[in-house]
Amino acid sequence: MNTFSAAQRSRVTMLDVAERAGVSKASVSRFIGEDRALLSDAIALRIEQAIDELGYRPNQMARGLKRGRTRLIGMLVADIRNPYSIAVMHGVETACRQHGYSLVVCNTDRDDEQERQHLAALRAYNIEGLIVNTLGHHLDQLLELQREMPLVLVDRKVEPLHSDLVGLDNAVAVRMAVEHLEQQGYRDLLLVSEPTDGTSSRLERLDSFKAEIGQRPLLTGSVLEVDDDLNSHLHAFLSRDHAGPKALFCANGIAALACTRALKELGCKLFEDIGLIALDDLDWYPLVGSGITALAQPTEAIGASAFDCLLKRLRGDTAPTRTLDFLPQLIIRGSTQSLVGAGLPAMAVSQATQ
Repeated sequence: MNTFSAAQRSRVTMLDVAERAGVSKASVSRFIGEDRALLSDAIALRIEQAIDELGYRPNQMARGLKRGRTRLIGMLVADIRNPYSIAVMHGVETACRQHGYSLVVCNTDRDDEQERQHLAALRAYNIEGLIVNTLGHHLDQLLELQREMPLVLVDRKVEPLHSDLVGLDNAVAVRMAVEHLEQQGYRDLLLVSEPTDGTSSRLERLDSFKAEIGQRPLLTGSVLEVDDDLNSHLHAFLSRDHAGPKALFCANGIAALACTRALKELGCKLFEDIGLIALDDLDWYPLVGSGITALAQPTEAIGASAFDCLLKRLRGDTAPTRTLDFLPQLIIRGSTQSLVGAGLPAMAVSQATQ
């Protein structure tokens, strides 16, 4: 077998292979395409030998464009630095690879102009389908793409887009978090979130938190968005001496990291002065103090299901749009130690243990 450099291979054309094998260019095209069965064994062998001798590598992109198939899937991500985005993207990419597709990822960095440019670029790449995890501020472009190809949303709704949506059941996740904190004896809860910025999943978590607090007479709850004054806001929360033991509910991994840093800077004894539960389960959670209790999202399954929805549409599925809401897994660590019987009022202890 001959070996060739990439530069040498790139100069070899289909016509060169045809001439070496003594066949037509059309026969070579059939051999490297989907019509190999139309060739006799003798011709197929001659073409195979010529390809090996010349080191020919077909231009898969050019072939795909000619056939109207590129086997490319696009994915638009709002913030690639977010661990959630990385984990979901890995699930999508793994599923793509298993079905013979390649994934083109574009990070908008939460910037509208970047989103506009990336949508134009994805369209130029002739992607066959698009997975969207962003705010969708360029609705006209998204609607135009949706008319040309299947489109699936991940985590975030974009209301005018009637597309399949895959994500977390936020109401259940919030209920699990609040219920766990209440059972452990915490009474004064603070939901800490990144700025909502119109993000449907963040708004759902905020609304669900308020609803859960409203249904639980033992609890007091408030909401805080991460900003430059996070330390002072947390200090004020810690300084309140009413409503009983305090806990933070961080609405995602980024909020959890910001709060953990702030609490350490404030000299808080983690997790004696305050409890903490976080949505998402990140690798560093077990390393902080006695470990951070988490609601783990099945990110691999979310990514794989997003691609599965897209693949069904690519194969002609015309069923009504579907919403797939996954459930989180509660992973209990030391940040939500039980306070029941440790100084709580007798009535509160009684109700908390029922």
